[in-house]
Order: sequence, then C-alpha cells, then structure tokens
Amino acid sequence: MKKTTLVILGAMMAPMLASAHQAGDFLFRAGSVTVRPNAGSDDVLSQGSFGVSNNTQLGLTFGYMVTDNIGVELLAATPFRHKISLNGTGVNGDIATVRHLPPSLMAQYYFGDKQDKLRPYLGLGLNYTTFFSEKFNDYGKSVGVSNLDLKDSWGVAAQAGVDYNLDENWMLNMSVWWMNIETEARFDVGGQHQSIDTRLDPFAFMFGVGYRF
Repeated sequence: MKKTTLVILGAMMAPMLASAHQAGDFLFRAGSVTVRPNAGSDDVLSQGSFGVSNNTQLGLTFGYMVTDNIGVELLAATPFRHKISLNGTGVNGDIATVRHLPPSLMAQYYFGDKQDKLRPYLGLGLNYTTFFSEKFNDYGKSVGVSNLDLKDSWGVAAQAGVDYNLDENWMLNMSVWWMNIETEARFDVGGQHQSIDTRLDPFAFMFGVGYRF
C-alpha cells in the first residue's frame, strides 16, 4: 500500500519537477512589444526639443541556455514607426515619421533552479538601432524643412523579465527593456544644413508566450 501511494505521488509530482531552462535549451518567445521613448534633444528651430510617440509591434526573442542559470538572447521585432513632433508647430505638433529596428544582444542570469516554474532573470548587453524611411510630413515641409536623416546608434541595453513555465515546452513571459539610443537628426532648412543631437532612451515592454526545445 505504501509503495503504491509513493508511486502515485511520484507520478503527480513528475510534471512539477520536469526540467526547464536547463543547459542546452533553446528559448523562442513572441508577443507584443511597446516602445515608449524618453525623448529629448537640443533646441530645434527655437521650437523646443523633439518629441517621439509610442509604438507597438510584434516582438521576437531567440535565446540559448549556456548553463542552467546563464543564457544569451537576441531581441528582434517588426519595424517600429514613430511620429516626430515639436511643441511649437502645428495643431498636434507632428512634423515627421521615422521607422527603426533595435536588435539587442543580451547576456542573462536566471534565478532559481532548472525545475522551478517561475524563472525571473536579468540581462545586460548591447543595442544597435538602425533608422530608415525618415520623412517630413506635409506640415513639416510647409515650414521649410526637408531631407530628414537619422544616424544609426550603438548603446548599452538592460532588461528584467520572468518566465512562468506551463509545462516542459510552453511558458508565459513578461519583460521590460531599457536601451540607450542616441542619434543625430540631420535635415535642411532655408538652404542650411542642421544637425540636432537627439536622445530616445526608450523603455520597451513585452508580453508574450514562449516555447523551449
């Protein structure tokens, strides 16, 4: 009787003790990512600093567990599209739009043991942001600005997140990223070339699901 009871208890506990996030695992996550820039810049045409809108896109991460507690991860996403504004222009201040991609490579530390259902983690790494499709809108053009171009950026990145393991393969994920993004906004106005140092330094919030194999 005792032996039978132990077998039943062992069978019930097996899913709880199944290994998760162990050395050699690949982790794939997908979900919504909202980028919220903390924008600022030098004064632009005596109209204050640039403002940059939030945007949400599909986020993808690809990770590998080097050990049971140490991993590496690459962040990717569909291109983010932001509206650029100036406080002193237009009804809503929007003068341009820009798209960017901010791939980031992280080294991570996962807390707890490989069989834990909840695995919080911290990460630190490098961000590269490339800008493209920079365009002034009709209102921007009407005030005499043209030829917008943003310089690509390299900077540090940090993250904090948590995985909740549903079973041996599937998980839920929440994470927040901070990226140091500093660029130079270049444009022409009245026949003169202008260069404005601009800071984005966004937080990115991701909510999604993951698969481990």
